[in-house]
Amino acid sequence: MAASTSQHALVSIKPRCSASFGHDRRAGNVRFVSATNCCPTSRKLGLVCASNSQSSVIEPTQLPSSPESGSTPKKSGESALILIRHGESLWNEKNLFTGCVDVPLTPKGVKEAIEAGKRICNIPVDVIYTSSLIRAQMTAMLAMMQHRRKKVPIIVHNESERAHQWSQVYSEETKKQSIPVITAWQLNERMYGELQGLNKQETADRFGKDQVHEWRRSYDIPPPNGESLEMCAERAVSYFKDQIIPQLVAGKHVMIAAHGNSLRSIIMHLDKLTSQEVISLELSTGIPMLYIFKEGKFIRRGSPAGPSEAGVYAYTKNLAKYRQKLDGMVQ
Repeated sequence: MAASTSQHALVSIKPRCSASFGHDRRAGNVRFVSATNCCPTSRKLGLVCASNSQSSVIEPTQLPSSPESGSTPKKSGESALILIRHGESLWNEKNLFTGCVDVPLTPKGVKEAIEAGKRICNIPVDVIYTSSLIRAQMTAMLAMMQHRRKKVPIIVHNESERAHQWSQVYSEETKKQSIPVITAWQLNERMYGELQGLNKQETADRFGKDQVHEWRRSYDIPPPNGESLEMCAERAVSYFKDQIIPQLVAGKHVMIAAHGNSLRSIIMHLDKLTSQEVISLELSTGIPMLYIFKEGKFIRRGSPAGPSEAGVYAYTKNLAKYRQKLDGMVQ
């Protein structure tokens, strides 16, 4: 399968002053990056323009360097980034505006999450990011249960000192067989304000089809007391830059299970879509999207078609080797 976008993918990284392996209770997160103090010096990274037939390097951006060693942070040659929109929720089924209301998946949504997991079962995953909403968390857990590596996804609880202490794992071997799941409200669905819980068709009948279309599909016009896509993108992309890109730079393979609008925002950033292009971008529930992060560039590979298709895992030598390793573990 060839690369599936003709848009540019931007790498933009905020400086991080320190990090260590383990739990960071102040950030409510798990930190894998080991880095030195930040400084103004930097290293160049590039943009990639991927098309159906080729990829080309565009103008580079910057990555922080180490002031003490005079060198740039060491990074792995390649990392996988998987994006999954949650499966169908109970309010999707009822055609209701859901937004930040916390409703679970339907049986169909459960099946979609399981199918998504089968499609990525041979792609490495080291850490999972998801929203604070149960439908995204269910999708992440169900998808990872299909992975051939059989690691156990464990939600990290750093909402309080007690929650942090009580959820500690004291076996190093068990930790090696686990995958941390980081929940973040910044990845939540767009907040639909006074539309939440309303039937979409009845709302269109009441306020007019054009008005509801403007609330749903414009980039910078929010519904009453809600968020616009622009507002959603501000928090989601900021979190992606600050928390997730450094994991990819450190060589970690990342999966994000989130929502239509928060994922559209991230894809807008990665593919350099305009505000007009992003409002027409549709993401199906339960369908994973794969990016490869290599040498500071994001290359969009589209959606893996299924675990039985060898071409899915021939995207890169590293992915092919990982599948061979899994084959050896199963035998």
